[in-house]
Amino acid sequence: MLLENNSVIDIDRHTKSMLPLVSRTFALGIKLLPSRLELPVRLGYLLCRIADTVEDDLALSPERKAQLLDEFLECFDDPHVADAYGERIHELTSSDDYVDLVGSTGEVFTLYRNLDVRTQAILRRWIEEMVRGMRSFVVEHPTGIRIASVPEFHQYCYYVAGTVGHLLTDLWHHHSSAVDNRVYARLLEDCEPFGEALQSVNILKDIAWDAEQENSIYVPSDLLAAQGSGHDQLLHADRRAANRAALAPLFKIAQDDIERSLRYIENLPLMAVRIRLFCVLPVLFAVATMREIEKSEAMLTPGGNVKISRTEVKALIFAASTSTLTNYSLRWLVDRVRERPFDFSRR
Repeated sequence: MLLENNSVIDIDRHTKSMLPLVSRTFALGIKLLPSRLELPVRLGYLLCRIADTVEDDLALSPERKAQLLDEFLECFDDPHVADAYGERIHELTSSDDYVDLVGSTGEVFTLYRNLDVRTQAILRRWIEEMVRGMRSFVVEHPTGIRIASVPEFHQYCYYVAGTVGHLLTDLWHHHSSAVDNRVYARLLEDCEPFGEALQSVNILKDIAWDAEQENSIYVPSDLLAAQGSGHDQLLHADRRAANRAALAPLFKIAQDDIERSLRYIENLPLMAVRIRLFCVLPVLFAVATMREIEKSEAMLTPGGNVKISRTEVKALIFAASTSTLTNYSLRWLVDRVRERPFDFSRR
């Protein structure tokens, strides 16, 4: 049953206020979207983040995570389950902002039920795919995720990020007249790597953080074994050169994802300028981050990770709004970012 307009407006404002607390980068990009796309994309992100918070929480046993992910999927069909979902979880040790988000599950699903039927179906299809994939990894890795092979690495990235590429592409097709059937077919060729690009880059920059803070290692053990190392030696100083060499295939995967992401954006019509801008920002951040990763060992150092500066982030946000309106200017900007940190004093 749909709520009165005032109640929906209040909930809408609340979910808008939560978004920058759980993703500053995404909150920046979503403001660029046309109004008809802002709400479904925001809700899609928040629903994915609720499931991700459950998957990542170290206080939850694998059995409890699987149970909660199953119950999360029940929220699509039962408003009462959705309303009670966050109230039933008392074990979360995530930051307060993420705990508050999980506690607001009922509100997010209330807005979901106010979407048109086709938009609901898009969100449900791809979020269910994601959550079922998350659940399988939780169950298969009860002592913490330990990726064994490159195919398993690809599978994990598909579930947590490739599905998002599909979700967004289906939303573009449904809500934008510029993304007709012909454009949609081209976008489908690259929508998975578009979704996965930032995920593969984030895995590389956060190797130490994930191992130390999340009890998760995404570097495939077979790549490490080929260099005479292993998961138990991932952050050892005396194995750093070998571990760095083991990352080479993952560097290639990330760069290939970025290249196909650029092709995805180039296939978006220029008249869909606000969708293009939304898509460009994370890809630019991925390009800049990979530039730093490829000359660093910080991600293999205890307590270390790789970041681009806030100055560059601000410069890229501005540049994206002026330099990505054509495919030529997009490629110019990407090539420039690959060379050195982007700022306005050294263009």
